[in-house]
Amino acid sequence: MKTAISLPDALYERAENVAGGLGIARSHLYARAIEEFLDRYEGKRVTAALDALYGNEPERPDPWVENAAASALLRVEW
Repeated sequence: MKTAISLPDALYERAENVAGGLGIARSHLYARAIEEFLDRYEGKRVTAALDALYGNEPERPDPWVENAAASALLRVEW
C-alpha cells in the first residue's frame, strides 16, 4: 500500500540518516517504526485492561511461598 505523509524537515532528515545507516529503504524504516509503535500501543491497551480487571483485588502471596519463607526463618539463627 502506498501512502503519502508530511513530516517536519528535522524528522525527515533523522529518518533519512537512520535508514541510510541501516542500509534500508526509507519506506521500510517507516513501516518498522509504525509497527513498533502499534505493538507498544496495543500492549499498553492490554495492560490497562488487565489492570482494570485485576487492579482492585488484594495482593496475596502464594501460600507455598509463605510457608517456605516461614520455615526458612525458623531454621535461621538470629
